[in-house]
Amino acid sequence: MVNAADIRKPDFEIDAQFLNRWSPRSFLEKEVPEDVLFGVFEAARWAPSASNQQPWRFIIARTQEDREKFHSFIMPGNLIWCKKAPVLAVIISKTTTERGFNAWHAFDTGTAWGYLALEAHRKGLVTHAMGGFEKEKAREVLNVPEDYDLHAVIAIGYQGEKEVLPENLQDREQPSDRRPLNESLFEGSYMNDTSDE
Repeated sequence: MVNAADIRKPDFEIDAQFLNRWSPRSFLEKEVPEDVLFGVFEAARWAPSASNQQPWRFIIARTQEDREKFHSFIMPGNLIWCKKAPVLAVIISKTTTERGFNAWHAFDTGTAWGYLALEAHRKGLVTHAMGGFEKEKAREVLNVPEDYDLHAVIAIGYQGEKEVLPENLQDREQPSDRRPLNESLFEGSYMNDTSDE
């Protein structure tokens, strides 16, 4: 399997967990023990949020029956690889509080996803979040109330060999690089970013 540190080189020193976590598509059809799996969601539980609202919720599928429900709204391009994942999760966020609209719900929920992904990696799992799913169908199938936004489907499990993927996905089965830090960091005010042109 690919060693992420051979491909990813940070501009400044950081913990290896940030380089080694990536999003494979090849999963082993191997069950994740409940204590390991729930530990991943426990990490997400401790993410920070505005006014401690904790807007995130996770709907998980661990049985074949539940996974097939999820398969019904995942786009074919993702389903071809994620159907082997032993756990699927839909991450949603509550858009309202007792005071009205929560403008921070998506920001906070993204932080919870980041915590989940890093803890999964620490436990020897891989995760792959995907936006390629039919949101309204998922809302209907999973009985998600209207005051929740649906953000992503996350495949969770143990990494498999890239050779089991369709040929067109095998070349993509490696960690991606990132743009240099100086293209994302601005001091004092935003300056011209050629990527926006």
